[in-house]
Amino acid sequence: MIRHKLLLSICLAEVAFGAPLELARTARHFEFMDTVGPHAAMLGTESGTFEAWIYPLKLLRDFRLVFTLDGRKIPAESLARRVVARPGSFSLIYAGDEFRVTETFVVPVDQSGILIQLDIDTYTPLGVEAHFTRDLQLMWPAAIGAGYMDWDDNTHVFRMGADGQPYAGMVGSPDAARIEQEYGTNYSASTDSAFSLGTVKGHAARTIAIAGSLQSHQDAIAAYRALTAHPADTLAATEKFYEDYLDRTVALSLPDEALQHAYDWSRLSELKALVNNPFLGQGFVAGFGLSRGGNRPGFAWFFGRDSFWTSFALTASGDFETARAALRFVAKYQRADGKLPHEISQSASLVPWFEKYPYPYASADATPLFVIAMRDYVESSGDLAFLKENWERLTKAMAFMRSTYDPDGFPRNYEVGHGWVEGGPLLPVRTEFYQAGVFVAALDAMAVLASRMGDSAQAAKLDDEFQAKKQVLNQLFWIPSSQSWAFAIGRDGKPVDDPSVLATVPMWFGLTDAERSRAMIEQLADEPHATDWGMRILSTKNRLYNPAGYHFGSVWPLFTGWASVGEYRYHAAEAGYANLQRNAWLALDGAGGNTTEVLSGDVYAPLSTASSHQTWSAAMVVSPLLRGLLGLETNALDRRIKLAPHLPAAWTHFEIRNVPMPGGTVDFAFQRDDKEATLKIRNRGAEPVNIEYAPAFAPVTELNAAEFQGAAAKWQREDGGPDWHARFAVSAGAGESALVLRYKNSFGYALDVTPPQLGEPSSDVRLISQDWENPEQLHLVVSARPGSHQRMALYGAARVTEAAGGQLSADHRSVTFEIPGGGTAYAHHAIRLRVAR
Repeated sequence: MIRHKLLLSICLAEVAFGAPLELARTARHFEFMDTVGPHAAMLGTESGTFEAWIYPLKLLRDFRLVFTLDGRKIPAESLARRVVARPGSFSLIYAGDEFRVTETFVVPVDQSGILIQLDIDTYTPLGVEAHFTRDLQLMWPAAIGAGYMDWDDNTHVFRMGADGQPYAGMVGSPDAARIEQEYGTNYSASTDSAFSLGTVKGHAARTIAIAGSLQSHQDAIAAYRALTAHPADTLAATEKFYEDYLDRTVALSLPDEALQHAYDWSRLSELKALVNNPFLGQGFVAGFGLSRGGNRPGFAWFFGRDSFWTSFALTASGDFETARAALRFVAKYQRADGKLPHEISQSASLVPWFEKYPYPYASADATPLFVIAMRDYVESSGDLAFLKENWERLTKAMAFMRSTYDPDGFPRNYEVGHGWVEGGPLLPVRTEFYQAGVFVAALDAMAVLASRMGDSAQAAKLDDEFQAKKQVLNQLFWIPSSQSWAFAIGRDGKPVDDPSVLATVPMWFGLTDAERSRAMIEQLADEPHATDWGMRILSTKNRLYNPAGYHFGSVWPLFTGWASVGEYRYHAAEAGYANLQRNAWLALDGAGGNTTEVLSGDVYAPLSTASSHQTWSAAMVVSPLLRGLLGLETNALDRRIKLAPHLPAAWTHFEIRNVPMPGGTVDFAFQRDDKEATLKIRNRGAEPVNIEYAPAFAPVTELNAAEFQGAAAKWQREDGGPDWHARFAVSAGAGESALVLRYKNSFGYALDVTPPQLGEPSSDVRLISQDWENPEQLHLVVSARPGSHQRMALYGAARVTEAAGGQLSADHRSVTFEIPGGGTAYAHHAIRLRVAR
């Protein structure tokens, strides 16, 4: 396994259920920051400059504070020193020689506005001003006519509106006095508007509110007054809402505190993408970023496939309500022929979006993903009513896919819709491996759903089709010469030999041959595909590679998460953990617990065009941790929970709380040492729950005995290549129960790596492969820069007696080694361990 030494410049709260969650570090003036909610968004940078949205209306941009001291005007951004992110708020701390101001941003979950609280401490009189530029406009591609703004002395606000439109905005403070207003004349003009919050000496607090309405000025005024009425209560209620969310969904206690916090922040990041649009309804937007002078705030409009990939994380973490909302929204806009939408602007109802724009149904993959996501949701939640509600939509989706078959019997991309790749030199192709894979997974899902609908004949027919297509998939896309899966079938009918991380999507769903998949995983684990911060879409050795290529070289946390889940499924736990840790680092090192959309393929830095808070990037911390590392699956219809963990060697314990089952929840507490492991189960419901528990062991390890509730427990051995699993099936009644395993020759190892540094290329060691030649001989291949010194820690009761290719420590608890050779290109190095039984 890979063990990260997370040298965080981040303050991590104590690791415990219900402990306060906080990220704090030095402000990066270039870094994106946001505070978003169901109705509004504050989007800016850690300099303190931001834009404000009341969906789907932009109110203003370039909002910033200015301090006045001894007759000098000091831009606040020059004094931004520190940032503190909490579940429901984001704070910037400004510090001068004689004063300190904390600016806290809050977007309430039930109000159409943004609340800003200033906490001021100053030794000498300090004036505080707020400056901004009115930018009243609808989200792309809709638009409104000329706008206007005036000052209201009674309410101390600037009021915005547009001629002939009901849209309205307010920005001000109970302490505000106008000092400047936009104007235009024949001789000069200014777009800057400003109000003063007075002069302070000692301690003071100030409140700024930004509110809006799509209905009327009266509604905007009411929203403004609600925001300013009880600001402290609003802040407390917002924090409590998000803390309660963490507490009522699947919560973890892990020995890796950074990973646990990344999991919690990622769950919040997902939830905050659920938007209530007054014209379209409630659905998931793809992400958030600055509009950069335009009217598209990152990807803050609705996407089909983004919603579905995120729904897998939501169901895994027990948030069925949000997953259902995401599915329902996208399904509502299914085309008459069955195709599911790709992209829906937040202003789609205000323009002929579905009739005249090329984007609404641009992708082909949203349609099979809808079927897969529906199966995942229905089985996890037990919501058969929702399945029945959408059965016609599901059958139409399948009919659409069949209408687009290529000569090999897979839904094609060419002239139908892109798969994952939307453009660039990898296109055109006939059918992506990714697209064919999600179709085969959709067949499997539809067979299960048909059975749940009571149609056994249709279920059997679909299952037969699934098995046949799965076989063809494995034959058609495999390229023996490169030992990899083809990126696609080209328009000429031949496999396209461009190995890509996209191949891990069929692996995610368990569709590919195990031996071939492990061969592909070994390629993907090496440096040409894997950076210290995630997976490139193409190898650096590929003729098409470009580090900034959006679809032909860059690193996406989405890919990294796909790879992690696929690697865990095929028992490549070390590669899976490495990729999980890479995404976890991005969540903690980015913008307030959010993970960016895309990064350079050459150095650790987001692309300049990246959406800084990307929803499915956050999902790719949650899914790899729950579905991958812990192997957690729930099936409410069968009252079954599967737990098949591939634990890092250093982990001795973990806890999972709030795994949902009809009538209650189930908690797990795991503890192990070198000879014994105990899984405690607490069933908080009245009815028994079927538990399938399948922990992973090294081939050298022997399981001697197992007990469940004091009686001998039977297991089945399942070999998975580099490990084996003991599979138990027990029924956990109400209350507490325990499964105890006793074994000998426990064994594990971990390579030490450190997080990437901004602007720097990769430098960490990679584990390429592990091969147990027999239960006593382990052959490892690693990759790192020549001349670098590496260390591998050893764990367990089994004793390593020899380490060819490395130096075994005197206590037999570690191996050190140096990568031979010269130059800067990564080089392979072999290590052979003899493990005494």
